Amino acid sequence: MAAHPSFGIATAPQQVDYADLLRVWREADEIPQIEHAWLFDHLLPIAGDLDGPIFEGWTLLSAMAAQTQRLRLGLLVTSNRFRPPAMLAKIAATVDVVSGGRLVFGIGAGSRPSNPMARREYEANGLPYHDFSHSVEALDEALSVIRRLWTEDRPFDFDGTHVSLRGAFGNPKPAQRPHPPILIGGRSAAVLRLVAKHAELWNVPGGDIDDVRQRSALLDRYCADLGRDPASVTRSIHLSVSYDEPGRTRAAIAEALDAGFGHVTLGLPSPYPQGVARWVADELIG
Repeated sequence: MAAHPSFGIATAPQQVDYADLLRVWREADEIPQIEHAWLFDHLLPIAGDLDGPIFEGWTLLSAMAAQTQRLRLGLLVTSNRFRPPAMLAKIAATVDVVSGGRLVFGIGAGSRPSNPMARREYEANGLPYHDFSHSVEALDEALSVIRRLWTEDRPFDFDGTHVSLRGAFGNPKPAQRPHPPILIGGRSAAVLRLVAKHAELWNVPGGDIDDVRQRSALLDRYCADLGRDPASVTRSIHLSVSYDEPGRTRAAIAEALDAGFGHVTLGLPSPYPQGVARWVADELIG
């Protein structure tokens, strides 16, 4: 079992009002058992009314950062397909400063082309939608650029296959030094190689715990190939919460902890009951 597990909440910013999201985050900010809180990064709803409301993730995250004091916070996870990496580095540095150094920089390659519910948002927003191998290669370059923008004190050029920059420079730097922790979300072998290369945390959706264990073992191997201690990558898992069957959620948490996933994010379905953050602390975390 993972030592000293940390628990957080995830509130998908779709089919909800801003006031409800803010209520839940402010309540969670007052509950020590809840250490982190997350939004996601989509431009159109991926569940419920497909024409319903959805907020832009980074803008909303900055608002939440300004109105909380303690919670670590981030997007689970940013789509690298949506924003040029130098712009994303600037956005993330701004949020880290606004939050007083509480950002966890969650990022992923973006949804696969086989996911029609996600794919439509690219077409609706005039964004290119390349194949998955392209998106993984682009994520590798983006992470290299973003880290340099956060840490280097002189402008630099970058010539990659997918990213080309001239005179790139980040100022101000993030509040955290050397930079905010990087969390990569995904389960494919190609993404796990990038986790071993770039990340402090790796997040995967729960569900099939045997598959999750196998993916974690594969990450161990990729870390070893790079001469990196596998224990230096925190294992993070997203678990869906059932308000009606908390025992089922508690069982999933126990399985995840036993599998070595000490960073647990509990996805809260909307509408959010009154006092939901306290309920999470009392009924699920204990």
